[in-house]
Amino acid sequence: MKTHVFRLHRGQDLLQSITDYAKSHHITAGTVVSGVGCVLSAHVRDASGITIKHIHQNMEIVSLMGTVSENRTHLHISLAKEDLSVIGGHLVTGCPVNTTAEIVLLELDNLSFGSEFDNETGYEELKISVLEEK
Repeated sequence: MKTHVFRLHRGQDLLQSITDYAKSHHITAGTVVSGVGCVLSAHVRDASGITIKHIHQNMEIVSLMGTVSENRTHLHISLAKEDLSVIGGHLVTGCPVNTTAEIVLLELDNLSFGSEFDNETGYEELKISVLEEK
């Protein structure tokens, strides 16, 4: 495994920046193991898979995890509001970083993450491929 650690700055979109990082570093399979910082606002999809909630306030990132590759990114986030209540769900674009976001990503050896349509769920789902060792 290879460890990647990077910092995002004010105004950068959280999801798009992580996706761009995976593409620019040609990460075929990885996982976000830590993400802390804060956002100016958030767009988070709920468990229905349809509804996106727009939360317009500064929030702390208390958890960020999921799978990442140059082909697909699937992240879930938990955010603490100003009253310290916590919300969470599927991260979508539209979460601009406030002061900082510190990301730790592990690149996984000999794997590739892609996606394929799953008739049962009706969504593009994770496809895991094992690569030959170099």
